[in-house]
Amino acid sequence: MATKKILNYQVIIYPDKTVKSNKSCFTAYCPVLEIADNGKTIEEALKNIKGLIKFHLECLKKEKTPIPEGFSFGKEEIFTTAKVSVSL
Repeated sequence: MATKKILNYQVIIYPDKTVKSNKSCFTAYCPVLEIADNGKTIEEALKNIKGLIKFHLECLKKEKTPIPEGFSFGKEEIFTTAKVSVSL
């Protein structure tokens, strides 16, 4: 029986537009695995990316490819955005 391990992956969620219909959505991107999914809401995008991460990791395991480690959140980590105005 395989042992279960919980891995943490950073996911960035941002407002976006769908490719074909140009409708508003939210895109969820996992930089470590270089995969993305979307949803109509933030919650749906997060649910979809979690499913895609699990599928991606299962594929890597079947291919006997090393699984990238996630990371642990520390007390001092801060995630934010910075809007800057520049003339280019």
